[in-house]
Amino acid sequence: MTPTLMLALASAAFLATHFASSTPLRPALAARIGEWPYVGLYSAVALLTLGWMAWAFAQAPREPLFSGFREIAFVLMPIAFILLACGFYRNPTIVGFDRMLASADPARGMIRVTRHPIMWGFMLWAAAHVLALADLRSLIFFGTFIVTAGVGTLAMDARKRANPDWPRFAAVTSHIPFQAILEKRNRLVWREIGWIRPLIGLAAFFVVLSFHP
Repeated sequence: MTPTLMLALASAAFLATHFASSTPLRPALAARIGEWPYVGLYSAVALLTLGWMAWAFAQAPREPLFSGFREIAFVLMPIAFILLACGFYRNPTIVGFDRMLASADPARGMIRVTRHPIMWGFMLWAAAHVLALADLRSLIFFGTFIVTAGVGTLAMDARKRANPDWPRFAAVTSHIPFQAILEKRNRLVWREIGWIRPLIGLAAFFVVLSFHP
């Protein structure tokens, strides 16, 4: 088996692990072994497959696909870090925060821009690396995270539709950044985003850049 094929298999296992949680297998396993044991088992398997992916990525040879765009990383990565830093604040789409959907104004801050800022942060991070490195192993490795985050957002939306407060929240938010604002279903309120969380994101970007140029 070639190292590249090993990477593809590891990536497929990582995807299968994450997508299995969106199937009837999840509630069946949780009911059989308990919710927290299931969470522990799921986390362990996810970490193992991620470790397998990282090891396989390191073993796989570089096979260029196109001329890389290294400069794009300096544009996309700061945005990705800002989305991650702001995405954990007042975010009803985070697991366990469904109760926030019932608030009078459930879409505030970065949630006005996109209801999935954390996942978009991961997708931009992965896309920046695919475009900058421009080889097959990067496309497989980082492309896996793009698929995981992209499909994950759709799965999140599907699960949350069972919440009676979801239609009201979905009506004023959008999956695609700025779509709800451009469609006049919401508006950008900078003071809700503030400057502390974006600065934290930028600081994290420069810290990472210092040892990962």
